[in-house]
Formats: sequence, C-alpha cells, structure tokens
Amino acid sequence: MSDRLDGEKSEKVAWSAPRWLRGPRPAAVPGLVGSAGVVVGLLNLLSGIFPRFRHSRVHAVAEVLPGAVSPLAASASLVVGILLLLLAHGLKRRKRRAWVAAVALLPVGIAAQLVYRHSVFGAVLSLVLLGFLVWHRREFAALPDPRSRWKAVANFVVLGGVSFGLGMVIVSSHPHKIVGAPSFGARAEHVLWGLFGFEGPVAYTNGVDYTVGYSLGALGLLTVATTAYLAFRPEHPAARLTDEDEQRLRELLARHGGRDSLGYFALRRDKGAVFSPSGKAAVCYRVISGVMLASGDPIGDVEAWPGAIERFMEEARAHSWTPAVHGCSETGGQVWTRETGMDALELGDEAIVDVADFTLSGRSMRNVRQMVKRIERNGYTTQVRRVRDLEPEELERVQKAADAWRDTDDERGFSMALGRIDAVKDGDAVIATAHLAPAEGEEAGPFGDLKALQYFVPWGPDGMSLERMRRDRGADPGMNELLIVAALQTAPELKIKQLSLNFAVFRSYLERGERLGAGPVMRVTRGTLLFLSRWYQIESLYKFNDKFQPRWEPRFVVFRTSRDIPRIGLATMQAEGYLELPRVLRRRKAAAPQPCAHPEESVLAAGTLEKVA
Repeated sequence: MSDRLDGEKSEKVAWSAPRWLRGPRPAAVPGLVGSAGVVVGLLNLLSGIFPRFRHSRVHAVAEVLPGAVSPLAASASLVVGILLLLLAHGLKRRKRRAWVAAVALLPVGIAAQLVYRHSVFGAVLSLVLLGFLVWHRREFAALPDPRSRWKAVANFVVLGGVSFGLGMVIVSSHPHKIVGAPSFGARAEHVLWGLFGFEGPVAYTNGVDYTVGYSLGALGLLTVATTAYLAFRPEHPAARLTDEDEQRLRELLARHGGRDSLGYFALRRDKGAVFSPSGKAAVCYRVISGVMLASGDPIGDVEAWPGAIERFMEEARAHSWTPAVHGCSETGGQVWTRETGMDALELGDEAIVDVADFTLSGRSMRNVRQMVKRIERNGYTTQVRRVRDLEPEELERVQKAADAWRDTDDERGFSMALGRIDAVKDGDAVIATAHLAPAEGEEAGPFGDLKALQYFVPWGPDGMSLERMRRDRGADPGMNELLIVAALQTAPELKIKQLSLNFAVFRSYLERGERLGAGPVMRVTRGTLLFLSRWYQIESLYKFNDKFQPRWEPRFVVFRTSRDIPRIGLATMQAEGYLELPRVLRRRKAAAPQPCAHPEESVLAAGTLEKVA
C-alpha cells in the first residue's frame, strides 16, 4: 500500500504538519497552569479549614501565589480552593470553559490580595498569570465533553460527600473554642444543618460559630450551585449513531464489509462516526472518561482510511480527548501508526475458522466430537437460520430468552458486540438455536423447547462473526460446542465461507510461555495471565477457541504514548462493562448454584463474555 495513492488525493488535509504531531508546546502551557491550579487549590483548602495553617510559614508562601485569598475569608478560601481543583483538570485538557472560569476567578484573587492582604506582589503575580492565560487563549480551545443529566446526580453525591467530610473537619478544627464536648452525632448534625444554612447544636466562643457557619453554608451553596448548573445547562449529546450515519455505514459495509470481521459492530447505536472528506471511509468511536476509543479497522475503502483517520484525530484534538484504537487488525494498525505517529501493541488474537477446512474427524477434534455426540444422544436438536427467516412469534421468544439468560442489566461489550437481535435492520444475521423437547409429563419452560442460542452478525457477503452466546442454565454443558459445530456444518448452505469466533486476549503470550525453553520473562508473563484468568477467563477462553482448530489473526491496540495505556485500559474495561462491581457480584452469585462441567462454561455458556476479553 503506497503512502498516498492517486485515488486518495481528495483525502489530503494538510498532512505535512498536523497539529497533534507538532511537539509538546501546546500541552506545556495547559499542563503548567493546571498544576498551578492544583497547588493553589490545595493551599486555599488548607488555609480555609485549619486556622493555624493560615498563620504558618506555608501561608506566607501561599499568599503570593495566584488565586490565594485572605485568611479572613475562610469560607471564600474553601470555595475558591474547590473550584480551582475542579478547574485544574479542565485546564490541563485545554477546555475552553475551564479557561473562562479561571480568567473570571483570578480577578477575585487579585482583589483579595489588595483588599485583605495588601500584598502588591501577590496581586502582581495573579495579574501576570491572568495575562499569561489571555495571551495563550488560543491554546484553550477544546470543546466540552459529551455529557448527560446523570452527571448532576453524580456531582451532588460526590461533592456533597466531600462537603460533609470537609464540614466535619471544620467543625472539629477549633477544639479550644467549642462549648462542652459534643458527640460525633451532634457534630454530624451540626454539619448537615450548616450545609443548608441553619445553626446546629454545637456552640463556639469568640465568634468562631460565625466563621464555621459561614464556611458550612458556602460549601452547601457550592454543592447546590454546581449541581443546578449541571442539571440545567444545555445538554451536549454524547456520541450516537444517527440514521443518516447508519445508512452511510451500511453502504460502506455493503462494498467493503468483508475486510474486517468487526466491521458490522460499527452499527452499534452508542457509537459515533467520523467520515473521510470523500465519504468513502469512516472511523467509529465512543468517548469514555476522556478517551476517544475507536474499535476495529476503519470502515470503507482502504485508500480513504487516512482521510477518516485524520478527521478522527482532529475531533480528538478539538475536544482534547485521548485518541486510542482497540482491536484493529495488523493492516489497520500499520495505517494508524503511519498516519498518526502513534504506537501499537499486540492485544490478542481472533479465532477464525475456515468452513471448507473444518471437520470433526481426527484426533485433535476428539473432545469436541464426543461432547457433541453425547448431547445429541440426550435429545438435543439444532437449527441454524437467517434471522429474517424466523417467524415473528419465534423471534420474540428468542429475544425474550436472550434477555432472560443475560445475567447483567445491560448488554455488555463494545468492539465485538451489537447489542440487539433485529430481523428488520439485521436480517442477514444468523442465529443458531438448540432445542430439547420436554419429557413426558413435564411442562415446557417459559421459552418452550429453546435451551440455548448463538447469534452471528454478517461479515461481508460470505462470512459471519459471533456476537453472543446464551443458554438456559438448566441445559447440559457443551451447548456452545454443539451450536458452533452446527453453525459450521450449516454454513455452506448459507454460503458462508468463514466464521469469526471469540477474541483471545494475550493468546500469543500464553502459547509462547508454555513452550519448551521459554525464557523467564515469558514464564512470568504467562504466570501473571494465569493468575488473572481466575477472574477474567483469559486462558480458558483461549483453550475453548483452540478446540476448533482456528487460524489466529492478531489484534492490536493503538495509543499515543505509554502514559496513556492505563487510562485507555480503564476506558476499554468501562466500555466492555467490566468495571461495574455490582454486575460482577450479581454474576458470581447467579453462577454459584450450578457449577458447569468445563471452566470455559462459567463465562461462555452464560453469555457474559460475548467475544470480549
């Protein structure tokens, strides 16, 4: 593939010097200002909470820092300190609104220096910082992040908790001025009343009650004001796939969908899309915790990928998001790293089975063959059909069963999950079902004789990619093997030539670590992955896929710098649904009563992994 093919000329957008590759200068100014905001915010908090701190040598330094306030304004010090801490992260990310708030706050600091402290030097420093911000105002041009009304609730809970904690410290920071010895409950009650602007049961001498009450009221006012702002501000919609974008993506998939097995998953409704200038390619993404996370390869003509990638990077810079790609192919990784200067790391391997080469014969397939034969002798039958061929009543029953057998509130997955079964939008998808007629005298279950299902989305004109596995927990172990074999055996009738199974994270490390003569580093890496497999089924998923003798296609994660890897990892786990502790607890609780015969069944049969690592 040439760097720029002739057909790609329309995709060029000043590639010679993209802004995200022009060096560290744009990030240096916001980073410095943000760090200064953290220091000043902490100093303001300490000076507002601890009376002795306001007269210490540290305060002598604090008073000359930009934004520091007078020791006479303890409550104002608390509010300004919290605001500066809240603004610091936004300043580091070059957020325009954070810059506006800081510019509006600094004159208050300047006035405090002159009126209360009579500190000309501190006022001059504040003025210098204000001028510095105004001079570099173009560096702070990042647009707001996608948001929802739930952030107002989160702000009320978190900031309310912080205000209560600070209030307890404030109430207890004047031990020699408290009348009597109030209990912990009385102090907590005083804080709660004070946050709402009322007097509590704790009394002070020498006018300290006024300072404490004013400080608590300011904290409560700050909590209410920020929550109201988040609740009533104009909503900036999160990334969502519009009907127009979906239609454009379907047209691209119709022409180029066979290139990537993950391509069809771009049609998830919770993803956004950016298109190349010619419209011949697109990158689909989701923004999580400030990370602009793309999944799989770009959709469309390879020659137009650079234009779509450049639009993606421009969007990331416009919002000061951290760009990253999860699960791209080797070709996709090469284009991403070449066009952006980012780096790539092998994340794992995708198991792909070629239908023409699949057979149950041979020693290597003995375990799968025996399991399938045993289940068939128990009376199970299978059906493999296009979703559009299901009767409406049966489709409704399948949808209800898929929801009932899911042990989480929402569909999990991001890069390899579609999150729906829809005969209208996804009629070419394939569904494999396992059935068991009830014994004589037994009543059929809530879903009739349906006991398990697997759902495959289209992968171009002659392939399909596994999207989910679900089964009744009362069904025999081995439902997944049964349905995968059924799908492969029926594939020629559906004109399917290749089937993509699960993605095995870090498979190559597990394989190389168990080889004869493996070095100490590989052995330690393998041991670490085996330890993590107790929670994330890393090894068992690899072993399960390996039963079907697939070919392994490497998948990569693309990142800007190594410092971004932890943040990208957390964002990926959030996107895939692995950081919500209550769901993990519910899954373990539900799985405990009926342990499965095989380790991989604990995840695969319950349908909780769904092609994600």
